[in-house]
Amino acid sequence: MTTQARLPKLVAFDLDYTLWDFWVDTHVHPPLRRHHVTGKVIDSQRNPKTIEFYRDVPQIMHRLQAAGVTIAACSRTDAPSLAREALDLILIPPKTSSDSNAKPIPAIKFFDQLEIYPSSKIRHFKKLHEKTGIPYDEMLFFDDERRNQEVEELGVTFTLVPNGLNDRILEKGLEEWRKRHPVQVTEDVVGADCGTLI
Repeated sequence: MTTQARLPKLVAFDLDYTLWDFWVDTHVHPPLRRHHVTGKVIDSQRNPKTIEFYRDVPQIMHRLQAAGVTIAACSRTDAPSLAREALDLILIPPKTSSDSNAKPIPAIKFFDQLEIYPSSKIRHFKKLHEKTGIPYDEMLFFDDERRNQEVEELGVTFTLVPNGLNDRILEKGLEEWRKRHPVQVTEDVVGADCGTLI
């Protein structure tokens, strides 16, 4: 019998240079628009910028959502409404193994919590804790800026994303979180006052 590896209750992502390859408040020019046939999202520059996630992000979102993990966005951007608009317009394709009639889903629907406003990541995570009741040690955070490792003061596990989120970085973060928070085997033992667990 195989057991599924344990996952944190909440996984949070920064946006800029973590889920997409730009700073939404400086590199993107509103209004944004989605092409009605291709679904491609672009901004309003003379040479329009394509607004999309890094390649592995859609399947990562599907995986976490299917596992029942709470997904959050934590961004200190100075353009929160533009960031939300981008999340609303980006379409995530259906899971590769799903029904062929399934339609793409707006990315924003994958996020259970949005903390998108100029502030420290400490404040973002305090808000997440307050809203969800999830303990900090059940949270994993992916961000491209080392300074945001400050969230570890709260008990959140931090994973640096040097060149955009991908499957390898996700697994590295999950592995680190599991190492820091091993399963408490004694919780499953009824009436075990002492003795060795085998």
